[in-house]
Amino acid sequence: MKRRTGMAAQDPSETRNRRTGTAAREPLGVRQGSRRASAFLARRSLATHRRAWAAVIVATGAAAALIGAFAFVIGSLLVAAPPVQRYAGADAVVAADQKVSYTAKPWGSEPRTTTAYLPERARLDRSVLAAVAGADGVAKAVADDSVPVSTGDGRPAVGRSWPSAALTRYELAEGRAPRDATEVVLDGSLAAGGPAPGERVVLRADGTARTYTVSGIARTGHGGDAPPAVFFTEPRLTALAGHPGRIDTIGVVAEPGVSPNALRDAIGAVLPERSGVPGSDRGVRVLTGAERGEAEQVDALGGRGDQLALLGSIGGTVLMVALLVIASTLSQAIHQRSGELALLRAVGASPRQLRSAIGREAGRVSAAAALLGGIGAVPLGLAMRSLLTTETLPLPVPWWLPPAAALTGGLLVALLARPVAMLAARSITRLRPAAALGAAAAEEPSEPGRFRTVAGVVLAFAGISSAGVATTQSGQAAGAAASGAAMSLVIAVALLGPRISRIALGVLGRPLRRVGGVSGFLAERAASAHTRRLATAFTPIVLVVAFVCVQLASGPTMERASGQQASAALRADLVATGGGAGLPAGAARAVREAPGVTAATGVLRSAVVLADRQAGEPVLTRLPVLGVEARGLSGTLDPRVTAGDLDRLTGRDAVAVGADRAKGLDVGPGDRVALRLGDGTRVEPRVVAVYEHELGLGEFLFPREALAGHVSAARDQVVLIRTGDGAGADPATSVREALAPYGGGVTVRAATGDDVAIAPPVSDGDNAVIVIGVGVIGGFALLAVVSTLALITIGRRGEFRLLRMVGTGRRQLRRMLVLETGLVTFAGLVIGTAVAAVPLTAFAVSLAGTAPYLPPAHYGVIVGAVALAAAAGTLIPGAAGGRFVLGRRAG
Repeated sequence: MKRRTGMAAQDPSETRNRRTGTAAREPLGVRQGSRRASAFLARRSLATHRRAWAAVIVATGAAAALIGAFAFVIGSLLVAAPPVQRYAGADAVVAADQKVSYTAKPWGSEPRTTTAYLPERARLDRSVLAAVAGADGVAKAVADDSVPVSTGDGRPAVGRSWPSAALTRYELAEGRAPRDATEVVLDGSLAAGGPAPGERVVLRADGTARTYTVSGIARTGHGGDAPPAVFFTEPRLTALAGHPGRIDTIGVVAEPGVSPNALRDAIGAVLPERSGVPGSDRGVRVLTGAERGEAEQVDALGGRGDQLALLGSIGGTVLMVALLVIASTLSQAIHQRSGELALLRAVGASPRQLRSAIGREAGRVSAAAALLGGIGAVPLGLAMRSLLTTETLPLPVPWWLPPAAALTGGLLVALLARPVAMLAARSITRLRPAAALGAAAAEEPSEPGRFRTVAGVVLAFAGISSAGVATTQSGQAAGAAASGAAMSLVIAVALLGPRISRIALGVLGRPLRRVGGVSGFLAERAASAHTRRLATAFTPIVLVVAFVCVQLASGPTMERASGQQASAALRADLVATGGGAGLPAGAARAVREAPGVTAATGVLRSAVVLADRQAGEPVLTRLPVLGVEARGLSGTLDPRVTAGDLDRLTGRDAVAVGADRAKGLDVGPGDRVALRLGDGTRVEPRVVAVYEHELGLGEFLFPREALAGHVSAARDQVVLIRTGDGAGADPATSVREALAPYGGGVTVRAATGDDVAIAPPVSDGDNAVIVIGVGVIGGFALLAVVSTLALITIGRRGEFRLLRMVGTGRRQLRRMLVLETGLVTFAGLVIGTAVAAVPLTAFAVSLAGTAPYLPPAHYGVIVGAVALAAAAGTLIPGAAGGRFVLGRRAG
């Protein structure tokens, strides 16, 4: 009674303070009493509702773990760098800058600059070597080029010059250094069980395979997973590389006692501002320490940037999902106690005391969840890191990263939980005591408030509008608009849930009663009386279905459309491949002369960088392209030309453009298009043709000779072959005989669309990001389904007891739970699929021109996982309380 009187006594003063704005002038004793009362209410409520709060802890703790894990992998990626292997013996490496920049002025803003990494190696002019060699503190400067090599049995290796062996600390274990173009030194891994010094070895570096004499065997204690090496004389290696006036990098060995910083400054003082290569504006970099690895794996940092962009996009989705789950579970936990809170308000608890008590409860619960989630973030982050790390870019784990990631996830959850809980109780704490007394006996409101309804409608309109915008965009802009549409629609469903659940009941209620009998009637009545609860139940199901469907369908939709276009464009019936080393240009010429061959086209793969604007912002996009030979092209490929002539695709000043890209750039035959080739060289080739099959063949087709001098290795990945009636000879056999001089590893097989398709670039890292997005976030969303449904079921114990007391049987109650679970699952699946279909359709129409595609098996897995999660969240808590609710002791 004293506590109740103390609480009631504060009501007049609080009313007066609200009128006069003097809340801070309460007597100290009154404020202390209010705090003690709030603390008492929080302690009692935590003990009374421990099962409900346990479900909240599970959901919020999982959210903290997921946020912390993403912070873990993003932090690891930010500090990752390629390992130093090839240049372990060099004190510094001089290389051309691998980044390109583009500056443009967005609408109504200051000029902005964006950068991107080049996909091919940017080279230096050979004259830079003499300048570096003359710098103070330089003991030795070595030009380091490389070429792909394959052995007679098809094993891949890297060809280098013997002077560059010192940069990796190779030393002769047997024999001597090569003296002329016919001698080589083999890496110990290639020589193991093979040729000894003085014996012969067959190698293919460029052109047909040749026989070399092994002059020595070299070994090093460093190198690890670096590919095996074959060392030629420097003149021979320069000839094989095919760019005598340029070099890949310069390795520098310093004089004794020269520090890395002093060496960097001395070399930088003598270097030219640019690389000196005609047509290139690349700057020159001096790399020391861990930076030397960047000269070994030129595209590692570009891949890191792509992964960071993907993880950043998914991370934003993670944060939104976590907010939605935390808000949903906390709101449900508070709403289930609305009668209790209204009763406390009716007996004299002030709004401030109730808000403080709820805030204290939420604070303690969120603190426990933050601690558990922070601890769980570290192993989850390590598991995600293991999926993303590669040999070319291992992800480090500095000492500060685990605690920082754990603190990030835990702190966000701890900061969000208290205000969300207090906001959820706002409708009850604002009631006057007399009104609260009536609310304590009334059902919770089923209709959402005006603000919630307006916000839901606005978000639904925004989601549909974003999907419409996606159909008019391309590339990253379309993907971003589709992703934004999906998230907006999911949040709109959460806000408009009670109204949507009423519509769902109108459709499914009658079939539920007919199928379920008494249990179906009970299930339909319970759902009708608590549409807010039904909406809270299916919202996480909508979330998991929509998110996973969008993630799983995007890639297959693009791959399917790309494969269909590539197959439609392919006219070849055979394809020749050369393994990891590829095939030189002479292979296609040799195949053309084989009996039974009517056309043969070498295909060189590379990429270009296109500077463009999207919504006014400067954007640099890396686009995969094909380099082909116009001779015989019509017999092997049909890009479906709509304007111009592919026979003019020759020389170094021609390009064919896909129809959609040509429309976006507003170019046609005779116009010029500004691009950067893979090594950063600026070009403005003339458009000679426009074609339709750009999704399958890429947005640009170049003459092979235009790309050959601007790729890391000018080797054809495939040779497309069209055969005819060949004078009684088997065409495949004659092609193999024509390619026999090119050594082992060359294969001839039937051609498929995959041999020419330029599908969306899906690397191992991209696949890992997809696995993380679908597996980790999908698993979290399923956990949210379980915890939310468990929380709802726990809160219905009084309802179940009442039903048992009025004569409802245990089987009827269990069947009612099963039918309610089926209703929630079916409604969530249908709404989630509809939510996913809107952005997916926009994405597929804008980028692929087709309907979205999701393999039926994948959708079946989604349905099964959601059904199991819903059953676990509803039936297991119901069975756990069966001793008192569904069992004999119910009365």
